[in-house]
Amino acid sequence: MENQIMSEHQARFDRAIALFDAANAEDPNQDQGQPKELLYARRMTEMIGRYAPEASEVARLAVRAQHIRRWTVPRSGYPMTKEGYIAWRTGLYKFHAETAGELMRQAGYDEDMIGQVKAAVGKRGLKINPDTQMLEDVTDLVFIEHYMLGFAQGKPDYDEAKWLDIVRKTWRKMSARAHAFATGGGIRLPEPLVPLILKAISA
Repeated sequence: MENQIMSEHQARFDRAIALFDAANAEDPNQDQGQPKELLYARRMTEMIGRYAPEASEVARLAVRAQHIRRWTVPRSGYPMTKEGYIAWRTGLYKFHAETAGELMRQAGYDEDMIGQVKAAVGKRGLKINPDTQMLEDVTDLVFIEHYMLGFAQGKPDYDEAKWLDIVRKTWRKMSARAHAFATGGGIRLPEPLVPLILKAISA
């Protein structure tokens, strides 16, 4: 009986992941020959497997759904101001949470589990909700390893002070465990930015 329940749980989880991936596979934007958000989701899952192999089912679902169908809510749909950026990000949190929740229903999850995943994806309870914090840690680790260098290269007008501020804001959102993982060889730091990162986090 126990094995049957575990098998049913795994099948439900696999259905949800397949639905998340099918949604992200529709991304028209490409990155390394793959739909951009599908590659991102797979990197998130790979990172949580490295960083926290014991992570909860809620956290593992949340990291896979972090950017689900993001391209359908473009930044250009909001004013190009700081307030517009905040409104866009806030709207995205809700959109990703609702999209993930609907796909989880299709996969057979109950409302309690859906609510927990939506809370994490919606970034509710950072530093308090362990699943939300796990998602934030994995998000920041993936950004540092895979995207920070490209982001830096796309912002040649940013001076050192601006970059120190960006790194510090990212660092503050991470847990002590994530700090230790990032600086202890758990991720590949972008080599050209290592001096800047070390300067930012040592201050």
